[in-house]
Amino acid sequence: MRWRPWSPNTGRSHRSASPARRIPRRRGNTFPDLDIRTSRLLLRELRETDVPEVVAGASDEVTQRWLPLPWPYTEHHATMFVTRLAPAMRVSGHGTVRALEYDGNFAGVIDLKRTDWTARVTEIGYWTMPGFRGLGLTTEAASAITRWALADLGFERVELRVPPENRASNRVAVKSGFALEGILRNAGQIRAGRVDLAVYSRIRADLTE
Repeated sequence: MRWRPWSPNTGRSHRSASPARRIPRRRGNTFPDLDIRTSRLLLRELRETDVPEVVAGASDEVTQRWLPLPWPYTEHHATMFVTRLAPAMRVSGHGTVRALEYDGNFAGVIDLKRTDWTARVTEIGYWTMPGFRGLGLTTEAASAITRWALADLGFERVELRVPPENRASNRVAVKSGFALEGILRNAGQIRAGRVDLAVYSRIRADLTE
């Protein structure tokens, strides 16, 4: 994947901070509302026009299996997520939600969440539209948003927690450079009930390897 520096929604370009030098901490404990570009993807804010795709993606059998989403997942749920929950997540400082846009198409959602600004730790999550699985897009997005958090925003650690049985999501973790640390027993909740979670991480020192 060819990494491109993040850029604000105004379209102005900024140089991506080098992981080798000290990163100044942001004064405000919120994520900047910026687009992140890779060789194939635009990670952007969610829009109301994304609602039909969010309904379709969140209603997918695989997505429903591994995420504790409402069922049925309705247009009302998607509208609330796009217009209220996702913006509130960023404003509150808890995280940020980005849409994956691939060749002009909505390809999924990726987020940073459960952010601890004092410890400089955040957690990544994602889901992919059925028609865009198997293309390496989620790996590309996960790599990009993780590097953005560590290199540009001065975070020290990004975590990823997935059920061990979710082989596709575990492959994304490994391919995007995360290291497996261990298993948290009975630590997660999916629609079927409680599950163990595999814990992965990337830290700033990993960027120089």
